[in-house]
Amino acid sequence: MKLNKDIRVAISGKSGCGNTTVSSLLSKKLGVKLVNYTFRQLAKEKNMTLEQVIAAAKNDDFYDKYVDKHQVELALEEPCILGSRLAVWMLKNADLKVYLHADDETRANRVFMREGGDLNQIKEFTAMRDREDTSRYKSFYGIDNNDYQFVDIVIDVNSKTPEQIVDIIIDKLEEKELITK
Repeated sequence: MKLNKDIRVAISGKSGCGNTTVSSLLSKKLGVKLVNYTFRQLAKEKNMTLEQVIAAAKNDDFYDKYVDKHQVELALEEPCILGSRLAVWMLKNADLKVYLHADDETRANRVFMREGGDLNQIKEFTAMRDREDTSRYKSFYGIDNNDYQFVDIVIDVNSKTPEQIVDIIIDKLEEKELITK
């Protein structure tokens, strides 16, 4: 595949939609950098658990604002795939904005398969995280992460493999003449 320009693709979706997997596969297929800086990476850097970062973010906007600012800074450095909850809103100059959508059951099952644990607790945690994320995004940026109809493509990922999703994105990039197969 040949890039016809220095492309930046923004991929968003809620937890369990496959953002990380799809972004990683797409970056490899296109031969561009993957930017996927999230609360998970920040937690590792600060020797905290994900739950501790989420709890801290409730009372200190540093966590959200740092992650959001840092991921955009990284994305602007070179052609890349930016995969994050707010990528399609924050990377204003993205050449392609993709939103991955899955129902709550699918998302919880994917988190369960990835991390293990108790499925009911995962469902509760995911629902809580969704509510709190939405509240923070509205408060900090005026962003409603449930309103993503402005993106270039919304992909229903409930019954698709990561490879099928990547193929859909590749087709859209080719349609927009951003790449040549």
